[in-house]
Amino acid sequence: MSAPLYAALPAAMTFALVMSITPGPNNTMLLASGVNFGFRRTLPHMAGITFGCMIMMVAIGLGLGQLFERVPTLYTALQAASVAYLLYLAWKIAMSRSISVTNANGRPMTFLQAAAFQWVNPKAWMMAITGVTAFRLHNNLLTNTALLAIAFAIVNLPSISVWAAFGSAVRGWLSNRIVLRAFNWTMAALLVASIAPALEHTTH
Repeated sequence: MSAPLYAALPAAMTFALVMSITPGPNNTMLLASGVNFGFRRTLPHMAGITFGCMIMMVAIGLGLGQLFERVPTLYTALQAASVAYLLYLAWKIAMSRSISVTNANGRPMTFLQAAAFQWVNPKAWMMAITGVTAFRLHNNLLTNTALLAIAFAIVNLPSISVWAAFGSAVRGWLSNRIVLRAFNWTMAALLVASIAPALEHTTH
């Protein structure tokens, strides 16, 4: 195991945890699905989310990696933009006062539907792009992309499963304004902490 992996893996997995477990399109839909259909029937939906995010990260990682080698300044620009967006997202999380849960459509989302949904999910796009641009686990492009995809999948699946497994309980818990505020501020702080290495890199 190389030194860069030791240095970057904790930050990358912390970032994956915060992006996976905080409210967003995927978790809102899983929350509703867990409430309406139960954990078992929501399993294909959860697996599809994780698989879709892995494929997206691999595709972005390999494509962007080749482009970054030719235009190094693009890497810096995308990294700065990613950090700026994540700081904005942290602020939005901290300031949030509610979570909106929509009614499910009669049946749970399938594996393929959930995987395909990631390509129109802005939070999934930003998670994949930021993960690829902000964290380097290995100097080899292919190895780095594979390690990132595996690390994010390991964190993503159990994180999003919480929303499906405890949908009703989580919705009731977050309806308490004091608990919701504490939760959102904690998630925002963790999000900022997870991008600290990338923030330091962009300022040097």
